[in-house]
Amino acid sequence: MAAIRQVLPAERILLDRFSRIAHGTDASCYKLVPDAVLLVNAEEEVAHVCRAASENRVPITFRAAGTSLSGQAVTSSVLVKLDHNGWRSFVFAPETKLVKVGPGMVGGHVNARLARFGRKIGPDPASIGAAMMGGIAANNSSGICCGVEQNAYRTLHSMRIVLADGTSLNTADPESRAAFAKSHGAMLDALSALAREVQEDAELVALIRRKYAIKNTTGYSINALVDYADPIDILQHLLIGSEGTLAFMSELTLATVPDPKQKSAALILFRDMRDACAAAARLKSTPVSAVELMDYASLQSVIGKPGIPQSFANLPQQVCALLVDLRADDSIQLQGQEKAVGEALRGFDLLTPISFAQDASTYANYWNVRKGLLPSVGGMRPTGTTVIVEDVAVPTEHLADAAIALRCLLDGHGYADAIVFGHALDGNLHFVFPQSFETPEQIARYAALMEDVTRLVAVRFSGSLKAEHGTGRNMAPFVELEWGTRAYELMRRIKAIFDPKGVLNPGVVICDDPGIHLRDLKQLPSVNPVIDKCIECGFCEPVCPSRALSLTPRQRIAATRAMAGREGETGPFAASYAYQAVETCAGDGLCARNCPVGIDTGEMMRLQRARKHGAVAKFVARQVRKHLPLVMSCARGALRFADMAHALLGPSALERLARMLRIVTGGLVPPWTRFMPRPAAAPPRIGKAPSSSRPRVVLFASCVSSVMGPARGAPHREELWHVMKLLLERAGYEVDLVGATKAGCCGMPFRGKGFFEEAAGSVARLKAVLVEASRGGADPIICDTSPCAATLLSSHEGGGLRILDTGEGLEQMVLPKLKLHQKAEKVALHVACSTRKLGKDTQLVRLAAACAEQLVIPEEIECCGFAGDKGFNRPELNTSALRLLREQIPDDCNAGYSTSRTCEIGLSAHSGRHYQSIAYLLEWCSRPEEQRDAQADETAPLHVDLFEPRP
Repeated sequence: MAAIRQVLPAERILLDRFSRIAHGTDASCYKLVPDAVLLVNAEEEVAHVCRAASENRVPITFRAAGTSLSGQAVTSSVLVKLDHNGWRSFVFAPETKLVKVGPGMVGGHVNARLARFGRKIGPDPASIGAAMMGGIAANNSSGICCGVEQNAYRTLHSMRIVLADGTSLNTADPESRAAFAKSHGAMLDALSALAREVQEDAELVALIRRKYAIKNTTGYSINALVDYADPIDILQHLLIGSEGTLAFMSELTLATVPDPKQKSAALILFRDMRDACAAAARLKSTPVSAVELMDYASLQSVIGKPGIPQSFANLPQQVCALLVDLRADDSIQLQGQEKAVGEALRGFDLLTPISFAQDASTYANYWNVRKGLLPSVGGMRPTGTTVIVEDVAVPTEHLADAAIALRCLLDGHGYADAIVFGHALDGNLHFVFPQSFETPEQIARYAALMEDVTRLVAVRFSGSLKAEHGTGRNMAPFVELEWGTRAYELMRRIKAIFDPKGVLNPGVVICDDPGIHLRDLKQLPSVNPVIDKCIECGFCEPVCPSRALSLTPRQRIAATRAMAGREGETGPFAASYAYQAVETCAGDGLCARNCPVGIDTGEMMRLQRARKHGAVAKFVARQVRKHLPLVMSCARGALRFADMAHALLGPSALERLARMLRIVTGGLVPPWTRFMPRPAAAPPRIGKAPSSSRPRVVLFASCVSSVMGPARGAPHREELWHVMKLLLERAGYEVDLVGATKAGCCGMPFRGKGFFEEAAGSVARLKAVLVEASRGGADPIICDTSPCAATLLSSHEGGGLRILDTGEGLEQMVLPKLKLHQKAEKVALHVACSTRKLGKDTQLVRLAAACAEQLVIPEEIECCGFAGDKGFNRPELNTSALRLLREQIPDDCNAGYSTSRTCEIGLSAHSGRHYQSIAYLLEWCSRPEEQRDAQADETAPLHVDLFEPRP
């Protein structure tokens, strides 16, 4: 490690067992604990690591997102991970329609940026929302629509590369190519010689062309030796699908493909598998975007899901379905495609008429059914088992026979609960089943199945053992079976040319161990029902605010499983768990939205916090709940004192003083910034008698908005509850203002810390007040902050009340009744995690768009990480979560808006401009002209920067 310490700081060299276990976990069914984890964020660092590895013959394995399924991203040696703070370059060239990306960019984020140009990348793996571009290219990943024509191999333009000896190459730069040809001429000559050798072997050329006519990620992309003559073109295309065994790709330039906006889908039922596959073959000649095959077991696994008729529960056992997807540039073209599908399927004995859905809701439901297949199996699997997801491909003319034979194999080996589905246009079949690896008998059963599957697919049907998921260690022993000795020896020679010392991901793709796929199998012990269904896929990771600071939800679960049986331990492992897993978890619950089986890792961390509470902590929490008005009054007093100090000392001096006090007190004093709130005036209780002429609404002023007012120098200076009341009255409502000072708290602060009893008591008291105020639920209740609305709605105590999120209430109930007299020029918007969880983000965006000429919504910030009071006691979480914020907000965007007061504190501090509630913006836009002069000082900063200079 001495050589590595010369280029990597100590915090990015992870040697402790806790970090190695947490970071060593990936989505495959294999579990290896690396000796070291290196977090790299620059090409120069990778080059240094590669040189050191080669010189010392230390095996290294590269890791991007760790969503691959075949064991290609795990190791017991040195794991080289892309650090979350690097590898995020993105450049789109509209004239060439090429996109240049760093390997750490998530595929879904790339597509989000390309969407404004009507483009997307070709590769479309199911994991695109979590998989990074480096892994997508390294595995030649594909999915539902891209087929073999739009994968990374076919759309590759150029790349930057780091070889095993540390040499860098930019294949798009003539000077770099020339320098590489001079320094590595022997390597290029060897590749050219291999290409000539292959091209002179007509039988081998025919095999290669036949194998790549269908999806194939087994072995190396030796079609490069047939498709290209230039050795550097051969070199870069060999790296696609090489799984980190040949070199490291530090930048990729890909051709993009059109992203049509008009979409339509139909779920069509057939009497059996053979009919469905025959129909898919017929549809291949029509302009369909995708045809997804689902067998009977697949359909049964999603009974009860939205989009699935209840009648599916009574389908005959041989029934199969095709989900047919169409995409077009306009509705006329789409209608033509629908007609073509109907004509192609004329004569088939369909169980239901063909009915295409163009409305967004039904379309989404159909695709949610397809995407819900894996979650359904994952959610129903026995505790302690993992989920095996295999994927094969056969020539489309063999699809029906292969699917039927595969079903028989699964049943014969005792996997009757397995489901079979796939991309029918490509002859690509997936089969998914639960598997335990706890006993030798269970492993032997799995081994026997895989032996039979490999012979069925590779020998009987001349197919691909890995169509999309990569070879990994899972299929490495069977590469020669599929390709034959001649082609396999060719692959061995390629490995030797690129990696003569064998240090890059040994055991993957090329392997001499016939039993490697049966070793180091992952066991998932039962720890807690909250997390037991986790399959460690990693889909949760891109939305986690602590992903660049400590751990992700998947890593927290892996660490929790490793902690099983170590309760009471006080050593380094337990200390790391306490901080990295428990204390720095924001608990926002967004991980549950991305998780295939809906796991909220934050709930598990709250349970862990609860276990640590002693009698004193519980007593204090109980007193806080009982004496909430006094606590709120004390909080206002503290804010008043801080504001006086701000006025006397100035912001810079007070920031320095707060930093010093925080150090002296061991973190007890929270950090202070110029954007800290001033104290708010407590809202009075304003009950309104029911009016016959005006509709009635209850406004709940949360504890946080009742304590924290606008910051000094903020554009809008009125209390939030006052502005919300003003807006509702302006829209013609009778308002009953209910404040937390009198009514109590929603319980979120208690729940977040694991004081579940006090949380339940708080929400019960508040519910009683809201039931009375709303006349038994007759009147809607609008919360002035989103977290309170989300907490009330998620509580079992919330039944019978119509509770509205801030943005939802203003957009639905207020905006339509107001006339907007002016608009802001450009504003930033943060959609709070609580709003996202409620699924109300669209309403908030619509509201903000109605109030501004231009809306800036920073990307890749799902949760700000302030997390209630964690922004005060764990400010590093907020800093890390918002590390990408400032760079995304233009200099001429002087104001930001959200729906959570505490979130706005952190957003302001890390963006350098004031964030406030969206209610302020709507009030300013709808303010009648005659009232503007009197209140001009409240909102002028929308166009004139009145806040202090940015730090």
